[in-house]
Amino acid sequence: MKALYRSLFVLPLFCLAAASQAPVYFSVPGPDAPELARRGSFPVGVRTLDVVHPNQVDILKFDKTTGKAPLYDRPLRLEVWYPAVIPPGKEEKTTYVSAMFGTQNAGGTFEIAGKALRDAAPVSGQKFPLVVVSHGYPGSRTFLTYLTENLASKGYVVAAIDHTDSVFGEVRGFPATLLNRSADQLFTIDAIAANSVFGGLADVTNVAIVGYSMGGYGALTSAGAGYSKASALSSAVPGGYIDDWFADSPKFQAIRRDHIKAIVAIAPWGEQPPYNAWDEKGLAGIRIPSLFIVGDHDDVADYDQGVKRAFERAVHSDRCMLVYEGARHNTGGNPPPPGLTDLRFVQGFEEPVWRKDRITAVNQHFITAFLDLQLKHDAAKGDYIHVAPARSGDGKWNLPQGTPDTGAFSTGRDAQGNPFWKGFQRRWALGLEMSCAAPAN
Repeated sequence: MKALYRSLFVLPLFCLAAASQAPVYFSVPGPDAPELARRGSFPVGVRTLDVVHPNQVDILKFDKTTGKAPLYDRPLRLEVWYPAVIPPGKEEKTTYVSAMFGTQNAGGTFEIAGKALRDAAPVSGQKFPLVVVSHGYPGSRTFLTYLTENLASKGYVVAAIDHTDSVFGEVRGFPATLLNRSADQLFTIDAIAANSVFGGLADVTNVAIVGYSMGGYGALTSAGAGYSKASALSSAVPGGYIDDWFADSPKFQAIRRDHIKAIVAIAPWGEQPPYNAWDEKGLAGIRIPSLFIVGDHDDVADYDQGVKRAFERAVHSDRCMLVYEGARHNTGGNPPPPGLTDLRFVQGFEEPVWRKDRITAVNQHFITAFLDLQLKHDAAKGDYIHVAPARSGDGKWNLPQGTPDTGAFSTGRDAQGNPFWKGFQRRWALGLEMSCAAPAN
């Protein structure tokens, strides 16, 4: 009998040890994830594209003597995820290699397990909305694989950018990021349209931009928020090269953006003092739906004076803002790679209060709802965005005494009619706030 007890005890430990060695795919949420976080029905392929944006200003070679900067052909590396066909005998998996986090070009690399097949054939006979994903400063095209793979499995072509001069291990002067971020995003749409594979797969007339931190700074501008002449950008970018991105610039007004249908701005940088990148007029230029995501203790983009103010001033946008109570700035990227123990690097991924895998699952849920609503016109997904009450922790879901909790997802109200955030499991809608505002006339 003792031997039996011993074997029953050892077997679960063996199973746990075996499971712990399985790859951790950030795009596959855990059992506590809200409803729409789950991966979709499409297998996912991934390819790397190297593209060149010709005749761009090389601001880091600005010559103070002449007051000019030379032009150059700006290289960009893209990672593209897409609905794919997985041949018999092949597995839907890959490994991404990234340089280590840090603005000082720290040495070393880390690996991210990916649930996608490298260079798989795309599905045929269908077109899918295009989502452009833009990382922070610094970051990489693989910094949001929890989202990029997840969205591709749901019927999107997703192109994530390595923003030259802003990539882990290759960080250069900040003026290059300030000047090029929106231009990189807009050019990526054109590059996908011109690609022999993805030009026929992606619907480049139906595009969303998802940007985190500096990527959010670019997304707001790509959506129509021209910079303010009074902002600190004028002094941060020499030679007046930022002037073409001012709200009243004819060149900025002439930018084609009718194919951009929505943006997701995660902890967008730029509105906070002392930069104050936009004024009321600039942010009022956003006339497409937007989803803001931010922590209310964001100490980089600044919640009150930065992100919240940008949300409030985007008065012509049909907009919502998801707030993580107690979170700082790391509400956008992947969890840290397994085994990372140096706080200098961990702090680029983790949050002091929130589990990072919880944040990524909540982001997967709400970004899916928002993009399905805006790009696929799935009106039913609006109920997942326009939730009540405003603070998730104020929701009620009562069960009679002794009733087992099955883990079902809320339909928006319990049996007694009490409101509870749609798509969340009982007891799991906590620590979040949602504000929405209709566009002004």
